[in-house]
Amino acid sequence: MTLYTDFIFLTDEIEGFRMCRDTRFESSVTVLLCLNGHIDVWYRGEMIHIAKDDIFIRVPRATEKGPFNHSDDFEFKQITIPIQLFESLMFDLIRVEPLWWQKLEYLKENPIFHLQQKSIDVCHLYFSLLRLQLVDKQTDYRKQILKLLARVVTMELLDYMDKSLVLGDNEIRRMSSNASDYTFEAFTQLLREHPHEREVQWYAEVLKITPKYLSEICKERSGKSASQWIADITVSEIKHLLRNTTMPIHKVAEVMEFPNASFFCQYTKKHTGLTPNHFRKQKQQ
Repeated sequence: MTLYTDFIFLTDEIEGFRMCRDTRFESSVTVLLCLNGHIDVWYRGEMIHIAKDDIFIRVPRATEKGPFNHSDDFEFKQITIPIQLFESLMFDLIRVEPLWWQKLEYLKENPIFHLQQKSIDVCHLYFSLLRLQLVDKQTDYRKQILKLLARVVTMELLDYMDKSLVLGDNEIRRMSSNASDYTFEAFTQLLREHPHEREVQWYAEVLKITPKYLSEICKERSGKSASQWIADITVSEIKHLLRNTTMPIHKVAEVMEFPNASFFCQYTKKHTGLTPNHFRKQKQQ
């Protein structure tokens, strides 16, 4: 069965697997669990072997275009989400995932993990829950539930990585081997420590580089400029406060350290398309 919306793709069919290998899914994260048999896929210039109870994680800019071969008894389950959703899950309430960039770099080089039965059972459960929500098109909160389930799957993967991997200083330095990598890492660290600073100039001054160079580094390393990073994390917290608190708008503006409520409203409308009040009214849609 292959099911999908504009932000999540679920399949356990070879045709669905083939679909996820075209250019439409280049900027996406794919998680494939091999349930039986095996499959050999072309990945970063070579064939890799995915066997029973292996989980294969493909991150953006590490596509496996090319041939693939599978055994007659090959069975699998696969979830694919766009990188934009994945990144939003990595910054839950402006909590920047520790060493997130290094983890993505590690996954590019080491995309296969062998799972224990407990982890396999958990994957089955999440796949079943996602499938039920994708089939039930009448669920009022379907979109939000799907995003929450995608968040849980992402957190499970990160938790599994944290328990399975030991990224020592040498490994981190090897994956961040030049000055721009260190600068990007330092920038994300500053975002974590100073989430209410909204000027690229401020971050650039702390890092002792020009705003233009900072944006170039961010664009090269992540596909987004420094200002986009700042705006995404700011908007993420704004949305959280509007959805999950009953604070008056002027109080939210104060918490977010905007100069006044009027400027806060303008900022929110610019980045979400809605005023804070309208966003709050539509929060359950």
